Amino acid sequence: MFKLSIATTYTNPEERMDPWKEALACYEDLADEVVRTGDNWPYEFSWDYIGKTFNESYELATGDWVIRMDLDYFFHENDFQGIRTILSDNFDKPAVAFPKVQFFTPERYALKTNIVIAYNKKNFPEIKLNGGGDLCLPTLNNKEILPSDVPISNIWLWNYDCMFKTKEVIAEDRSRFARAWYRHFKDWGNEEGQDLEKAYDTWITMVEGRYRKHTKTINNSKHPKYIAEKILNLDQSQFGYSAFGLQDQLHGNLYKRMRNRLV
Repeated sequence: MFKLSIATTYTNPEERMDPWKEALACYEDLADEVVRTGDNWPYEFSWDYIGKTFNESYELATGDWVIRMDLDYFFHENDFQGIRTILSDNFDKPAVAFPKVQFFTPERYALKTNIVIAYNKKNFPEIKLNGGGDLCLPTLNNKEILPSDVPISNIWLWNYDCMFKTKEVIAEDRSRFARAWYRHFKDWGNEEGQDLEKAYDTWITMVEGRYRKHTKTINNSKHPKYIAEKILNLDQSQFGYSAFGLQDQLHGNLYKRMRNRLV
């Protein structure tokens, strides 16, 4: 047996419409310890603050293995034992990657990427969360740990992205994070940080491109139990209800949504 920690970070989750209660319930059932940082996250910040806060929660974790989770990340309850098995079998490796399966609306999805989120803290204490273009990806001896460097599990990491947020919350978040990017890199990128409208327009254009690739479908009853009720209660103001109209525009009526009941 080994000790498993989950490290997460969040601030004002109710205002940001994060599924925080559901996420914590999942994490607490899976892990022996859940560590959180981010209480004092300033409204206006510099981009490198993200990695520093992620690394803080990782450093506080006391587990042999530590999984770092965003609040829109879930594991399925049927996979808990499988997660522990793959970690137990790979104590000679610094990390394990998981396939990140992205949902915008509950009935369809796409594999976004394989993401390195489980870290072998017992045998590789030099791991830090300070790498990659976003300055918050795992490194070992100052070299980023890539999915190709480590075992990749076949267990899904369920990513619900902005599913439960409104346009107003999304626009504010995107603009705020774009300003953080500019403070650190002195570059506006797609200029999404100039105002709320631009922030939202840039985001929805990106989402449209990704949502076109969400061609695989799933029954609502297959989602992790922790998020089932929240999915059932989506309303029209929330992105996950219809992807703000993109669902009909891009995918039409090829598949019926299971919005009113779980079957």
